[in-house]
Amino acid sequence: MGVNESASAAFEKYVLPEVDVLYRVAYSLTRNASDAEDLVQDTMLRAYRAIERFDGRYPRAWLLTILRNAQVNRVRRKRPELLRDPDTALERLRDEAGEAGEPESLVVDATFDARIEQAFRDLPDKFRIVLEMVDLNGLSYQETAETLDVPVGTIMSRLHRARTRIRKQLTAEGLGPKGSTR
Repeated sequence: MGVNESASAAFEKYVLPEVDVLYRVAYSLTRNASDAEDLVQDTMLRAYRAIERFDGRYPRAWLLTILRNAQVNRVRRKRPELLRDPDTALERLRDEAGEAGEPESLVVDATFDARIEQAFRDLPDKFRIVLEMVDLNGLSYQETAETLDVPVGTIMSRLHRARTRIRKQLTAEGLGPKGSTR
């Protein structure tokens, strides 16, 4: 009985505080809320089973490694990959348009948001995932590198390339800074 109590205490101490981060990373990997929830649940189950072997150092990195491995296994089982829902961004824009604001600014903001969303979706997966994990989910370069199992330098390079591609696409559409040639 003491073993289960210590496992439960360790789980509460190391795993539960990281659930929000796990969900954000899972969502960035799966691009689907229910798949992300399933992946987090799978990760937590695996973590609970292995908590007695965990040394207590770097719980986030440990959990993100479990999450990554669980996702790899899930993808292997699910080929061909399910189609993603392209209407999600449009629904978000419609919800935002329902809030108070000037009609002109709503149209301009919705158009700008839609173009940014499209530029983001146009990125190759390896760039989009890194951008989402670092810029949108707030993970560190190190956490992202451990999750994706690549060197930190690769994360930095992909992030720079992703930001550059989005900036170039928006500038080409006339949405970048005036006089920008980058």
